[in-house]
Amino acid sequence: MTAGASWLPLSVGERSVAIEVLVHGPLSRTELARRLDLSPGSLTRLTKPLIESGLLIEVPEAGSPAEARQGRPSQPLDVVAESRSFLGFKITEDMVYGVVTTLRSDIVARYDRPLATHDPARVVGLLAEMTEKLTREHPRLAGIGIGVGGLVRDRSVVGESAFLNWREVPLAALVEERTGLPVVVENDVAALVEAETWFGAGRGLDRFVVLTIGAGIGYGLVLGGKRVPYAEEDRGFGRHWIVDPNGPITPEGERGSAVSLLAIPNIRYQVRAATGRDHTYDEILALAAAGEPMPARVIDEAARALGVLVGQIANFVLPQKILLAGEGVGLMDVAGKVVEDTLRAHRHPLAAPLDLETKVSDFHDWARGAAVLAIQVLVLGAVEA
Repeated sequence: MTAGASWLPLSVGERSVAIEVLVHGPLSRTELARRLDLSPGSLTRLTKPLIESGLLIEVPEAGSPAEARQGRPSQPLDVVAESRSFLGFKITEDMVYGVVTTLRSDIVARYDRPLATHDPARVVGLLAEMTEKLTREHPRLAGIGIGVGGLVRDRSVVGESAFLNWREVPLAALVEERTGLPVVVENDVAALVEAETWFGAGRGLDRFVVLTIGAGIGYGLVLGGKRVPYAEEDRGFGRHWIVDPNGPITPEGERGSAVSLLAIPNIRYQVRAATGRDHTYDEILALAAAGEPMPARVIDEAARALGVLVGQIANFVLPQKILLAGEGVGLMDVAGKVVEDTLRAHRHPLAAPLDLETKVSDFHDWARGAAVLAIQVLVLGAVEA
């Protein structure tokens, strides 16, 4: 680990305290002890080394002058968010998006580079060059997180990525060798879900769902405040979730699946097949909003599919909130009423209202998710359940 990480390693108890304060702080000692079911003596024993090492700091209570509270044991505890920086990368088919974040995942810098090749050695070289530049500007980098669309094993090896045409690439080890920093690699959707659970829309929730729309369909489930891993999460979620058996067919021959109806490439394919003209996704949304018949029909079908999908998830998972994220959720701006009407038709009339939040995510949000994985795994030692 780089210089300045003198508070590592953390014991299990210290880690629990650090995570609770990081995610929910600042917290009074009384509230912290209640949340973790600790006696005052045990809490003092666990917090003392964290304060002495500089990970935690005593802060004034809200509305109280610092000098009036100085030295009192009831002072809330918080983390020093700027004490460490973390680098997050999101690798797409043609770009690498990079961000530097604080310990609380606030983005303090962005740096992107085009990806001209998928050769693993050259991609690793590009990541190393980007890291070198960002390290000069942010010398307290503590670790790197990398998000990749595809199957990732042991948070280190890209087992398979259709976007990059990779198989069995030991990405973490290769980047560690070039940069000298610890590296964690994860499926990009899983990383985004972790970030939203700790620092975003799902913070403090027991049951939470993330549904992403973009080049594909992504799904993340949080129960008991923790993300639930599942075998097919890295293998094209929604490709076998049939929403409309009579729906459109994709170039791969799939008919009526969530992917065939909602994924951006398939929406573009449907419009191109019907009109003979190629349009970007944003152009299709604009044409649909303007009432152009074919784009409007395709977007209407996509909106109904999204309403069905969200309704089914809500009926079975009973989440407190569903977050719609990704570069494709501009669909809600054009056809949100269709989504809402379809959702309502697929739920019981007495069902509790669904908290449906929409977040138009750019790829820096996905890179931030990878940085959060670095915070969780490399710094705090948090592991998957």
